[in-house]
Amino acid sequence: MKSKLIVIEGLDGSGKATQTQILAEKLSALGKPVRKLEFPDYSNPSSSLVKMYLNGDFGSDPGDVNAYAASAFYAVDRIASFLQFWKRDLDKGTIILSDRYVTSNIIYQMPKLPDSERDSFIGWQSDFEYNRLGLPKADAVIYLDVAPEVSQRLMEKRYGGDETKKDIHESNLDFLLSCRRAALYAAEKCGWTIINCCENGEIRSQASIAADIEKAVADIIC
Repeated sequence: MKSKLIVIEGLDGSGKATQTQILAEKLSALGKPVRKLEFPDYSNPSSSLVKMYLNGDFGSDPGDVNAYAASAFYAVDRIASFLQFWKRDLDKGTIILSDRYVTSNIIYQMPKLPDSERDSFIGWQSDFEYNRLGLPKADAVIYLDVAPEVSQRLMEKRYGGDETKKDIHESNLDFLLSCRRAALYAAEKCGWTIINCCENGEIRSQASIAADIEKAVADIIC
């Protein structure tokens, strides 16, 4: 069995970690070998620059670090994880589920650029991480689309209303709105699967979203 890499993307508070875990449990119950990843990998020293960036050490606004520099911070964390922890799994037929991946740079860094540079940035990002660094390409990218105002409410619950716990992305609603626009543009251009996770201004049930994800990846994991 050939290894597969499935990426679950979305804005902060969209339920990526929950849905990655649900899918991992379903696949494991079917007897399939699964490895679950999460980026940034905050348990690894390779994420140090990412943590400094999100903590505001380089500036309190996301735009204080340009799209290419910030992308490099995240790319270092991913290639370190790959070389240290899961490269060998690609030779064993493992299904790798990643909560965020290379595609997150497109969502969170492309909004810093003029619209006229969108396509060139997507091309640069792909060449940099896949071709130059040697990270494997995803077999499928699932984008969980949650309106930022809904994800903001979910984050409020997560942090108990303590705004100081939010990083420089989470605390900037205008930036998150731009990120959503970038994600929907990239999904159309790059062939990601979009799953609408909201209904009547509220988040849908975990089970119904999970069912849509399972249907989207059925041909890949069979």
